[in-house]
Amino acid sequence: MKNTEAALKWIVEILVRNKITFQITGGFAAKLYGSNRELADIDIDVKEDCFDQLLPEVKQYVLSGPEEYKDEEFDVKLMTLEYKGQVIDIAGKAKIFYKNLKEWIEIKPDFLNNNYISIYDINIPVITKKALIEYKSKLLREVDKEDISALTN
Repeated sequence: MKNTEAALKWIVEILVRNKITFQITGGFAAKLYGSNRELADIDIDVKEDCFDQLLPEVKQYVLSGPEEYKDEEFDVKLMTLEYKGQVIDIAGKAKIFYKNLKEWIEIKPDFLNNNYISIYDINIPVITKKALIEYKSKLLREVDKEDISALTN
């Protein structure tokens, strides 16, 4: 059983304590902006050089990484954790496959331009709604189309 609240509080506390710049992205960000689809994981972007600092704190919860991960849609430095049944994906430098242009493009998180949203009694930095829609409009997976529809209606 997922425990999203416990997992989010746990990872945010570690990130804040270690002064690691981060922002919430992906499906969890979409939920914070109003999407109702089921949450698969908590996606978090960090700066590329943070993995060595973060790893000792989360080592026992690591499912994979930190390592380069590539599939048809993503080319990213990724570490996947599981805390109390909730999967957490922590991503660094990333490229995504822009479906309409049929090419890989680099995604650069804007850590200075995000929204702070309060959930579970914590205030967290979240990718802006506009940037999230732009990102999901490039990937265009079924979950992205669902999120875009929810966020633009």
